[in-house]
Amino acid sequence: MRLVLASQSPARLQTLRAAGLHPEVVVSSVDEASYRAPTPAALAALLAQVKGEAVFAALGTPADTIVIGCDSILDFEGRPVGKPGTPAAATALLKRTRGRSGVLVTGHHVIVAGADVQRVTRVGTTVVHVADLTDEEIEAYVATGEPEHVAGGFTIDGLGGAFIAGLEGDPHNVVGLSLPLVRMMLADCGVRWTSLWTA
Repeated sequence: MRLVLASQSPARLQTLRAAGLHPEVVVSSVDEASYRAPTPAALAALLAQVKGEAVFAALGTPADTIVIGCDSILDFEGRPVGKPGTPAAATALLKRTRGRSGVLVTGHHVIVAGADVQRVTRVGTTVVHVADLTDEEIEAYVATGEPEHVAGGFTIDGLGGAFIAGLEGDPHNVVGLSLPLVRMMLADCGVRWTSLWTA
């Protein structure tokens, strides 16, 4: 089957490739800022669904195709925190979260188009414990540009990895795509994970 990742995230693509899957990447033109939901988890699920469905429609709703849409948000004190977007916002966010914990929620939406079209949406959650960073560490990290472009202002698979004191849950979910969760979602649609492995 044709496998399509509805995300421009290099980390999500690398996660799938490292697991033996080599999807095409098709990016949606969804305006994330125009969507609202009652909780961070609901918002992540909604955005994953909207992105996946937009790409599926753009492809012409083809048969023998799997589309995976994802969106990650940090749930910090019950509020959704996305990508800071600017150095000032990244600095302020890291100063708020240092020495504290949040929940990284990633929405996953899978569309499997075979004889019929099946859709599954689920959310993965991972508790993230942020190290008690110094002002100098925050300044140096923000200067790299990395925290501006990632949900919650940190990574675990890049320069920010040293600033995460611990995780409770699936680390892949923090990177942006929970491999165990997607495997189960595909199984619900009758697709064996191992059938998608490529040499």
